[in-house]
Amino acid sequence: MTQRLEQQFAFLNEADRLKHVMRATTLVDGSRPENSAEHSWHLALYALVLADQAGPGVSVDRVIRMLLIHDLVEIDVGDVPIHAQNGQAHASPQTQAAEAKAAERIFGLLPDDLATALRSLWEEFEAAETPDARFAKSLDRVQPVMANLMSGGGTWATYNVTYDQLETRVGSKIAKGAPGLWEWVKAKARPWFT
Repeated sequence: MTQRLEQQFAFLNEADRLKHVMRATTLVDGSRPENSAEHSWHLALYALVLADQAGPGVSVDRVIRMLLIHDLVEIDVGDVPIHAQNGQAHASPQTQAAEAKAAERIFGLLPDDLATALRSLWEEFEAAETPDARFAKSLDRVQPVMANLMSGGGTWATYNVTYDQLETRVGSKIAKGAPGLWEWVKAKARPWFT
């Protein structure tokens, strides 16, 4: 039991470092960038509050677990903004390899059973092929949109994002997991780009 607790707390202490990873997205009041831990907490709350937007068969409890761990790899890799470098850096093979290496290290701090379970959950989120993961991804994309709307454009202004880029990089992902949510958000976002 002592070794298990040592491993569990080693992981939890390492996870605390996520509080130091600053994101491009600001708080909704625009006062400062949010950190990745704040982002993960906010997304878990999004899942809880917007559960009625999930498709049939989605387990909101699993989605919350995914969202709490989905950005832990940023401890090693940092935040890679979706609109930076024309949207290419986020999905680059180099970024994906670095994130996989980070996942191996960070989840590897845990006892084997937890390491396997959480790593699998992280991989499911990354692949975005299950209903749970698609809903989780949709929330991960919608939260920065709402922050940008509330902060006067936020990263859209910083990266000169067009409406077509928003639709391609963000809207299509939201629509896959929460189509009704994207229709509502799109109506809010569209006027900003006119």
